[in-house]
Amino acid sequence: MTVIGRDVEAIRAARQAAEPDGDLVELRLDSMVRPDPEAALAGRLKPAIVTCRPLREGGMFDGSEEERLRILTRAHELGAEFIDVEWDAEVESLITSRAGRGIIVSRHDFSGTPDDTGAVLARLRAKGGEIVKLAATTERPSDLLSLLKAGPGDGSSIVIGMGGAGMATRILADRFGSRWTYAGPAIAPGQITAARLQQEFRFRRIRRDAAIYMVLGRPVTGSLSPAMHNAGFAALGLNAAYVPLDARDLHGLRELGEAIDLRGASVTIPYKREVMALLDVVEPTAAAAGAVNTIAVRDRGSNGRGNGRWIGMNTDADGFLEPLRARMPDLRGRRATVLGAGGAARGVGLALRREGAAVSIAARRPDAARDVAAAIGADTTVWPPRAGSWDVLVNATPVGSRGVPGSPFEGPFDGALVYDLVYDPDPTELMVSARAAGCTVIGGLAMLVAQAERQFEIWTGQRPPGGLFEDAAAAAIKARG
Repeated sequence: MTVIGRDVEAIRAARQAAEPDGDLVELRLDSMVRPDPEAALAGRLKPAIVTCRPLREGGMFDGSEEERLRILTRAHELGAEFIDVEWDAEVESLITSRAGRGIIVSRHDFSGTPDDTGAVLARLRAKGGEIVKLAATTERPSDLLSLLKAGPGDGSSIVIGMGGAGMATRILADRFGSRWTYAGPAIAPGQITAARLQQEFRFRRIRRDAAIYMVLGRPVTGSLSPAMHNAGFAALGLNAAYVPLDARDLHGLRELGEAIDLRGASVTIPYKREVMALLDVVEPTAAAAGAVNTIAVRDRGSNGRGNGRWIGMNTDADGFLEPLRARMPDLRGRRATVLGAGGAARGVGLALRREGAAVSIAARRPDAARDVAAAIGADTTVWPPRAGSWDVLVNATPVGSRGVPGSPFEGPFDGALVYDLVYDPDPTELMVSARAAGCTVIGGLAMLVAQAERQFEIWTGQRPPGGLFEDAAAAAIKARG
């Protein structure tokens, strides 16, 4: 648990709040206006790591190097259990005085992930500390693979991928050979709060031999899928963990999957089409939709390991239709207008067509609307749709989400049902307006839950307990405010 505070009262309060859940508390003295190791350490209930990170290593301390080393030396004299020192600091006397015990030699690389991560750790180890720590900026699966292979796995190292792509290194610390992981208030890029690490990712139940699942996309660090799937694994007592991979590209994905024993993945924008080139099999429904949102790894070898066959599927149609059928059981002949011309519009348009609805695609770019309509056998209509032209209106654009606030459609709401695929916030502006006009409304959370339940069943052969995924997703949204 990492804690910060500008003064003694603030850092003590943060430490006391962290101690019940943390095994160790990292005191970031560089966050203090006047770093005071004695006051920060006094009365601690858990072992402490004292860190005074300079600006050059991404910290907040801007004083002289002499002053910084004096602060770390004083922490040693006060009995700090661990002291974090930078790889390029002149701390030989401090290391010698402790015979290396409790010394963490760390390096932070904000330029990327070194090609020779193992060699970097070896150079850090040569400084004589007990533990070496490498935090590197990660952007793609191959970066994680490099970190995975770097550590000896004997508890003498910590490897962290900074940024969204590296969140898995924090959650799967044991799998990456790290002695411990760090949680805190996003002091470092990609750092996860302790509450989220334990509640959404169920950190304390993750075993080193856990089956791994992931959500792949960009951005996905705020995805609700981990909260749902990890709740399902816990409820059914399955030795599995589900993590986000916020990737700049897919370089090294298959190799990483084999190395971490990947059993399945959810795929979201922008990789639903691109990932198809990496798969061994694409099932007909996914091929027809032109998008994969689910990967299942099968036939992994007689020993249960190995890369196996990667099979691409699409559960979006089932997830979309299940809540809709509950409110409108018969879609035959219904006029359905889909807003948007991306992969989501194509997928839901195809699902509606199969149910017998008359589907029209409306998009700000008419050429994009025509392409989607031609691919799924639908029609196009003007943007925005005319009054009296639809029975079902589906928002398949990101407009209305936290990242793209607003509403994609201002009315009139003279149809029967409005379905917004955006799930956060809930309700959206579109849903509020439609409900006020008397329309039946469905939010994207219902679809998200339904398609996730189907993914879970594909991967595990079991359905999650009824209502569990919805409750887990709702709790995650509430926790994030």
